[in-house]
Amino acid sequence: MLIQNVPFQTIAWSGIAAVPHAGETGIAHWQTLEVGTIRVRLVRYSAGYLADHWCERGHVIHVLEGTLATELRDGRVFETAAGSSYVVATGDGAHRSRSISGALLFIVD
Repeated sequence: MLIQNVPFQTIAWSGIAAVPHAGETGIAHWQTLEVGTIRVRLVRYSAGYLADHWCERGHVIHVLEGTLATELRDGRVFETAAGSSYVVATGDGAHRSRSISGALLFIVD
């Protein structure tokens, strides 16, 4: 991720519509701001959410509420609880998200 040519700004999340994205099970609601070379999101996963795809994009993810389980295609699973973060590089292993009880994430990619 290269952050350049992005002017200073604050983000009023209350003014950004939440767009639903169905998972294999459950639903994710994304509030997204794209600026220059980056995308910044608040993402809320419903209880029982499982992503419908394997992602290869790099992310910085911080869990604000709930617990996120991230499954790597090789079978490893990592749990990230509220107050914790993870980082993955583009092309560093396909991964998908799941949340048993729901989660709220702050994501930069």
